[in-house]
Amino acid sequence: MRKLRTEEIQRPELKDISQSKKFPICLVLDNIRSMHNVGSAFRTADALGVQHIHLCGITAQPPHRDINKTALGATDSVDWTYTKNISELLLSLKNEGYKIVLIEQTNKSHSLEDFYPEPVEKYAFVFGNEVFGLSEQSLQHADIAIEIPQYGIKHSFNVSVSMGIILWHYVMNILRN
Repeated sequence: MRKLRTEEIQRPELKDISQSKKFPICLVLDNIRSMHNVGSAFRTADALGVQHIHLCGITAQPPHRDINKTALGATDSVDWTYTKNISELLLSLKNEGYKIVLIEQTNKSHSLEDFYPEPVEKYAFVFGNEVFGLSEQSLQHADIAIEIPQYGIKHSFNVSVSMGIILWHYVMNILRN
């Protein structure tokens, strides 16, 4: 066994990325305070074929040195927009046919292991602030809330880790169908 060299890994080039397979999903980042988490969202979205990232509220926007530090160029390969008002954004996404999926611990959350995405549906996965979680405005527009099972003393994962878990779960379920 040997590690592959970068040139041996067959990845699309930036000029060809618009032709790459994308899943009918978007990320909504609701008041994410860490630019490193924003950069990580871009990198994860690029790796897992996310169509779009919506940055909301206080969430920082590219270009920024601290976002680029973790995104490693993914801000150029993933489409994104900034919207100040999350309620307007979520209403617009609903009108476009997206199911609004909150990643949050609520009194009506479903466990991730019980979430089976439908291949024909479009999903907007909404992630909240690292300290306070999702804004109250986002709760009003939810179709479902999902939480990731955890077995330790902490009550949450880092938001960028949560994005990776949720997106991997989504992609693997879609590819199996």
